[in-house]
Amino acid sequence: MKRVAVLGSTGFIGRQTLDVVDCSGGELSVGALTAHKNVDLFLEQVHKYRPKIAGMTDLAAAEKARPHIPEGVKFIAGEEVLTAAAGSDDVDIALAAIVGIAGLPSVMAAIEAGHDVALANKEALVTGGALVTSAAKKNGCALLPVDSEHSAIFQCLQNDANKRGLSRILLTCSGGPFRTWAKEDIARAKASDALKHPTWSMGAKITIDSSTLMNKGLEIIEAGWLFDVTGDQIEVVVHPQSIIHSMVEFSDNSVLGQLGNADMRIPIQYALRYPNRVDSPAAKLDLFALKALTFEQPDTDRFPCLKLARQAMAAGGLAPTVLNAANEVAVDAYLHDQIGFYDIPALVEDMLGRAEAAAPAENIAAVYETDAVIRFAAAAAIRR
Repeated sequence: MKRVAVLGSTGFIGRQTLDVVDCSGGELSVGALTAHKNVDLFLEQVHKYRPKIAGMTDLAAAEKARPHIPEGVKFIAGEEVLTAAAGSDDVDIALAAIVGIAGLPSVMAAIEAGHDVALANKEALVTGGALVTSAAKKNGCALLPVDSEHSAIFQCLQNDANKRGLSRILLTCSGGPFRTWAKEDIARAKASDALKHPTWSMGAKITIDSSTLMNKGLEIIEAGWLFDVTGDQIEVVVHPQSIIHSMVEFSDNSVLGQLGNADMRIPIQYALRYPNRVDSPAAKLDLFALKALTFEQPDTDRFPCLKLARQAMAAGGLAPTVLNAANEVAVDAYLHDQIGFYDIPALVEDMLGRAEAAAPAENIAAVYETDAVIRFAAAAAIRR
């Protein structure tokens, strides 16, 4: 039995993970659960799975939940529950589904405890980069991708474990809700429009990132760290049907792709049960029901965030941390109707231009310091 720490259990990925646990026939169990502030769902999960450790990061929510925690469950309030759960001796693998750079400390805690990480938090690698991958190598931990695109690449590379034949990664992208919109219409789009993703049901932050294509930009950086490739070896392919989750081109010009329905339980299960393939709760793909599979080039004029992410990746050092921090502040402001759609890339570009970001981070503290400085500057720029 593999014991799982589900970090972000009440979110979309967390709920899908628990569904995978339920369908595992006892091969998976829950060693730890963390949530932010959805008290009712969190308590329902704690009573069902009886983890060794549970907690809520929002202090007010934690105090509401505390009187209802069953006996035998160690309850922790505040951000420290994330690292405690991830590094607990009562888990074997941490499913990291905390959104944003907030997920980095728990990823590092899991690695330092010698646990494998099922990585649904791309920002940990975007900001932590070499620090995360070197720590994983030092501690003998696997970084198992949960994003559907990176899972697809990982699966396609299983017959070429040393990546000697890898030529190019073809990273697919749905195109988001504004794929067919004119630029002037996108400029007037409200957050309520951007939250209507055509394929996936996700949290607000990642859905906005999908509408700007920043999500795909972050995934380019993540893929670079996961698969040890340069930005020039990664091409984004807009594939509106979201059936081919990504492809790999090899040196002999063969292309392998992973296909499946848009169901996150497939990559979650692959990460948690790796290297084994087992029956899935996801529906089978009906090829005969597919009308077409189409592919387009991304438009960086309408979606400049993709270009900015490549710029940050090429700059290296702390530039991806600057990119991510500015984007997180901008997305939050957009969700609260404080800025317009194209103010998001404008703010990110402004912060990238100001920052002295080329030097590599010597430690995680340097990442947090840069993140804090950029957040302060970005928030000040919005207020002006």
